[in-house]
Amino acid sequence: MSSTRVAPSRFSPVKAAAGLAVAAGVGAVAYGSLIERNWFELREEQLAILPPGSAPFTVLHISDIHLSPGQHKKTRWLRELASLAPDLVVNTGDNLSHPKAIAPLLDALGPLMEFPGVFVPGSNDYFAPSFKNPFSYFAGPSKLSTGRKHHPIPLDTDALHTGFGLGGWVNLTNRAQSIPLKGIRFDFSGVDDPHLNRERYAGWPRGAAGQDSAPHVKVAVVHAPYQRVLDHFTADAADLILAGHTHGGQVCIPGYGALVSNCDLPTWRARGLNDWESGGRTAPVNVSAGIGTSRTAPFRFACRPEAVVLTLTAKA
Repeated sequence: MSSTRVAPSRFSPVKAAAGLAVAAGVGAVAYGSLIERNWFELREEQLAILPPGSAPFTVLHISDIHLSPGQHKKTRWLRELASLAPDLVVNTGDNLSHPKAIAPLLDALGPLMEFPGVFVPGSNDYFAPSFKNPFSYFAGPSKLSTGRKHHPIPLDTDALHTGFGLGGWVNLTNRAQSIPLKGIRFDFSGVDDPHLNRERYAGWPRGAAGQDSAPHVKVAVVHAPYQRVLDHFTADAADLILAGHTHGGQVCIPGYGALVSNCDLPTWRARGLNDWESGGRTAPVNVSAGIGTSRTAPFRFACRPEAVVLTLTAKA
C-alpha cells in the first residue's frame, strides 16, 4: 500500500498574522495620508460667557494649517470657511510648512480676512519643519533641531504677519488689545509660542478708570497649551483660552484617543473644550486638533482635521 507525503505548509499561523498586521499597517498609513488628512470637519461648541443680555456671537477658531504649495483641497476648504460669516476669527498659529507657502496661504485666507480677526504665531511660522522620528514624540515634546547637521530653515514671519495685518487681523504676539465687536468689549491677551519658550505676558488691556466694571470678555490666545500658560491665564481671570499645537494627537486609537500631545498637556485634553483650574479659578480651554499636518508626517488617523465654531451666548 503506497502513501503520499504532503509537504508542510510554508505559511505558519504566526507568519500569516504578521502578514496581516503589515497589510493592516500599510492600509492605515494609506488611509491616513490619502483620505483622513483631507477629510476636514467643523466642530461646534457653545459657551455662555457673554455679558447678560448679549446676542449670540460666533468665533471661528483655526489652527495648525501647516500649508505647503500644491495643497489645493486644503486651500479650497479654507476659502469656503468664509461662508460661515463669523463675528471673529482666531488663528492660533503654525500656518506654514514651506518657505513658498505664504502667498497661497494669504490667498486662501483672504475671504476670512473680510471678518475681524486676531492671531499668534507657532514655531512653524518661524521655521520650516524638519524630519523627526515619529516615535521620538513618545519621549516628550519635540524640539527645534539646531545641531551641526540640522539647521532650521527660517520662514519669512514678518511677511506673514504683514499680510495678516493688511487683512485687518490684530497681532497678539506678547500683546494685549481691546476690540469692540457687536457692542461687546473683548479684551485679548496673547503670547508668542511657549513651545519655543517665547511667551511674555502682557496682562490685560488697560484703559479708562473703572473699565473692569463695564461689561467685557477676556480672551487669551496661545499656540501651544503648556500647563504653565494655562495656569497663568486661568489665575488671571480669563473667560476663554484658545490654543492649538497638539494636532489632537494626530494619530489616535479609536475608543481611547490621543497617544501624545507634544507638550505637557494630558493627552485626554489634546482636543476639545475642557475646563482648566488654577489659582482658585476655572476657565474654558478650547484646543483645536488643527487643519493640517507637518510636511514630514503627512497623515492622520482617527483624528480628523478641524476648524472650530464656538457660539458664545449670554450668561444666565
